[in-house]
Amino acid sequence: MQNTYGRIRMYQALILKRPEHVKIPSERTIYRVMEEIGISHHPRRKPNGITKADREARKSDDLLKRDFHAEGPLTKCVTDITEIKGKDGKLYVSAIFDCFDSSVIGLAMDTSMKAPLCVQTLENAAKAYPGIRGAIIHSDRGSRYASQFYRDAVRKYDIQQSMNSAGGRCHDNARCESIWARMKSELLYERYDIEEMTTDELRTIIRGDFISYWNNRRICSANGGLPPMVKRQRYYDSLKEAE
Repeated sequence: MQNTYGRIRMYQALILKRPEHVKIPSERTIYRVMEEIGISHHPRRKPNGITKADREARKSDDLLKRDFHAEGPLTKCVTDITEIKGKDGKLYVSAIFDCFDSSVIGLAMDTSMKAPLCVQTLENAAKAYPGIRGAIIHSDRGSRYASQFYRDAVRKYDIQQSMNSAGGRCHDNARCESIWARMKSELLYERYDIEEMTTDELRTIIRGDFISYWNNRRICSANGGLPPMVKRQRYYDSLKEAE
């Protein structure tokens, strides 16, 4: 996946690995070398929002107010749905991301973009991370998140529901949009001809690569050059050391 790295993430990857007896050059030098050998990364696509706000449904307050910083895991999360076009139709991917380290903590996919997809995502997250109870989960103001079915699931897991502010400003959930753009670019568009793949084939790739690669191996600049689960483990290790 290093062919998707820009100069900053390439520099951070080298620092993380620290090859023995190898001096790590500056970011500027790394950028020059990457340009010379033709491996600079230039994203080719832009995200395209698919969720429309339901102006009639009851909404929740915006508890994040564009503050996506979290001091610890499972305190602030964001959720959203994106669509991927395969040769036999569209696959809708729903995920919950932890603001602390940008990890994927809940994932579900379906060929229908309805409330049960969002609820399944929440259930998968609660099963994998029971500590999510009490967390804030922020979404857009789409009808799926405003539905009674989803609200009942939120209450079941003691989640604090948060939604974009009135008007549906995209920056209110910018964290999700950014992650979707990177996921599609790095895992799909630059590796596969996805329009020649079935939705079942896309499911297999996303389920395996997204969680495994994204959570455990992908260098994340927002994490100081650490993959999400490495940052998370260091956080828990620091708590043990402080005891």
